[in-house]
Amino acid sequence: MGPAPFSTPCAARPHQSGDLVRHCALPRLASAGGNRYTIRMNIPAPSSAPNVILICVDQWRGDALSHLGHPVVRTPWLDQLALEGASFTRAYSAVPSCIAARAALFTGLSQRSHGRVGYKDGVPWDYPATLAGAFTANGYQTQAVGKMHVYPERSQLGFQNVILHDGFLHHSRRRDRDAGMTDDYLPWLRERTDAAADYFDHGINCNSNVARPWDKAEHLHPTNYVVTQSIDFLRRRDPRKPFFLFMSFHRPHPPYDPPAWAFEQYLDAPVHEPYLGDWEEVFAPFENGTRPDCARGIVPRDVLRRARAGYFGHMTHIDHQLNRFIEALQEYQVRGNTFICFVSDHGELLGDHHLWRKSMPYEGSSRVPFILSGPRGCGITPGARPGQVVELRDVMPTLLDCAGLAVPDGVEGRSVLPAARGGAGPLRTHLHGEHSYVVCGGAAHWVTDGNEKYVWLSQTGREQLFDLRNDPHELHDLAAAPSHATRLAHWRAVLISELEGREEGYTDGTRLIPGREPRAVLSHLA
Repeated sequence: MGPAPFSTPCAARPHQSGDLVRHCALPRLASAGGNRYTIRMNIPAPSSAPNVILICVDQWRGDALSHLGHPVVRTPWLDQLALEGASFTRAYSAVPSCIAARAALFTGLSQRSHGRVGYKDGVPWDYPATLAGAFTANGYQTQAVGKMHVYPERSQLGFQNVILHDGFLHHSRRRDRDAGMTDDYLPWLRERTDAAADYFDHGINCNSNVARPWDKAEHLHPTNYVVTQSIDFLRRRDPRKPFFLFMSFHRPHPPYDPPAWAFEQYLDAPVHEPYLGDWEEVFAPFENGTRPDCARGIVPRDVLRRARAGYFGHMTHIDHQLNRFIEALQEYQVRGNTFICFVSDHGELLGDHHLWRKSMPYEGSSRVPFILSGPRGCGITPGARPGQVVELRDVMPTLLDCAGLAVPDGVEGRSVLPAARGGAGPLRTHLHGEHSYVVCGGAAHWVTDGNEKYVWLSQTGREQLFDLRNDPHELHDLAAAPSHATRLAHWRAVLISELEGREEGYTDGTRLIPGREPRAVLSHLA
């Protein structure tokens, strides 16, 4: 006679060092009695340290969330995340373009220290302390999925593993080498379609305001790819360790190619006119309306309508995919012990002041979303909207603080966790932002305390002053008003102090000096 079937599942009780002692009824042979055997199995208990997830999107405006009252875009799942946590309403990217923003995100440093004050590819990333490196050194399993935009492209920056997709990155995309050398998504796509497939098959450029729906099945979209790979990480991770996961989306950065359902739902949405200030003449001499990716230009109304449908469609698509991922967190039973931070590297002007893309000091470009949510009982005030001025350099110390880990020496950012828990004090008196080689051919510098913003254009010396409390869309330049002369002088002095000693020679310590040659990287990094 053959063996009898197994009995009911084993009962277990904890043992030392995470072992389980299982008392199991083994299969009984005909000649055997009903003896019970004790088997010692080394099954380590899951870690009790919190997991940390950093979600970074690319080119997402700080006002483009429906819980903040945006009149068009709908982001129900990010709204839910914000209701469970804190959404910072004065979060900025100090150097609002892809590379410099990620330098702040990964190092916790200001631009003066990390050295990237504009956009320049091909500069090595050799920082002694990084966000992922700190988590790895403290026993976390660390994984990045998606856009890194570092150099060399396969630099890990402290992550134990990177699944890379930087999007259509001109500096890396060369026909003389295998695309898989610098991109994991394209080989993945070709395995599922054909050997000639490309994410550029539809012909829409990565800096264009031309828009059309995605040309392939939705599950093949780069946005879905990031979520699919992130969910797979949850499956294959080491359950004995806490994890730090960096989910980095290339969208809503152009190309504006969301799935058709997401694109079409915004085509007939109420027209949301761009914000146009009384100072547009500042950039009029640099207008180039003949290019679909121009930084300054008045585009036809139908192009604007489709661009907005593509941009907002990306946002809703990402929002739904994030809900897919958060449901997977629940299914893997780790959501209840996980901090989630959602940020963007910079914004998108989207036609405001007849400007497009990023790198400018204005709110559409420099202000970003910043949501922090944590486990129940972590102290974050549900639904809070702190108004302190925060910046991407604050992400690193914040996430280490959430995990109870020490912040490496030299990090200049500050944890926003106390503010998310209801702390009322400011994190800083002001923030200095900048970007070289803007549309006017020089550099733009700006300082803000969240209530006012001062802008200085280095090539022409033009000054601007905005009252953000009463004019959040920067429609009225107050710099020439005699009643604001004192405030203008105050902020000019603040910027002089920030720029003192800078190698470009923007100031001699007493005045701002226009016409100096800007640099994209400072000499200690170049």
